[in-house]
Amino acid sequence: MKNDIIVGTRSSKLALWQADYVIRRLQEQYPGLRVKKCLMTTKGDKILDAPLAKIGGKGLFTKELETEMLAGGIDIAVHSLKDMPTEVPDGLVITAITKRFDPGDAVVSPKYRTLAALPPGARVGTSSLRRRAQLLAVRPDLVIGDLRGNVNTRLQKLDDGAYDAIILASAGLRRLGFADRITDVLPTAMCLPAVGQGALAIETREDDAELRAMLAFLQDEDTVRCAGAERAFLRRVEGGCQVPVGVYAAPDGTGLTVEAVIASLDGRRLYRGRLSGAWTEAEAMGCRLADQLLADGGLAVMHELGLLLERK
Repeated sequence: MKNDIIVGTRSSKLALWQADYVIRRLQEQYPGLRVKKCLMTTKGDKILDAPLAKIGGKGLFTKELETEMLAGGIDIAVHSLKDMPTEVPDGLVITAITKRFDPGDAVVSPKYRTLAALPPGARVGTSSLRRRAQLLAVRPDLVIGDLRGNVNTRLQKLDDGAYDAIILASAGLRRLGFADRITDVLPTAMCLPAVGQGALAIETREDDAELRAMLAFLQDEDTVRCAGAERAFLRRVEGGCQVPVGVYAAPDGTGLTVEAVIASLDGRRLYRGRLSGAWTEAEAMGCRLADQLLADGGLAVMHELGLLLERK
């Protein structure tokens, strides 16, 4: 068993919470294990004056960590699973996915409290085209503004009056102790979450069998299967942060149910569907649902967004 491990993480408060959570679990499991943190800055952290969609959606918050790991500078990287591209670099692998914690999207609005209570023309901040499209589908009167920065920065912009409400991942708010700031939660019937939202991914070098074995206890099999369906859907449509795509899989008796949406940027066209099946069919269901929504009209939406899809 290894005695020393270097954990790579972004330096935001949420990323540090996530890394510290994994480190704590490791040291509880392996008393005496020495763990060092390596704080890094990614492209997504550096460019804060442009929407995510304009600076590229794949690997914005992971590439620098992965490069350092391949170079041997760190042993593992802790990510939000929703930030991870559907394909990882050669030589690396997602070794463990933790139990999902609150996949939903939260409304924070001290004055109006709920989405329904927002007046016509209310200003709503979010960095996600996925949220933007689904919100506009039910409230086309809203003025959606791009909101970048870490959780604290986004909350401060709301408090300073830049927005009437902001939308953030519930998990991030709860993990950082801001559960009391949540004034409403968007139901999945209205707004499907991002792929893997609420779960953590632990990435390692593929050939580090010893470390991968040490991390196995962190793997949550239900979350792994659900994430497999969601990531298969996303891989099929080849979407990223720059695409209004939402997908959510959840246990359903002896199997799981996968629900997904592809939307136009203005929310006027929403292609949504659902499939249920056995656990063993998780990834196949994600692919079938993607094909269904693309055929229903999602493919035209994707092409309009300037994406070249190579159907397999």
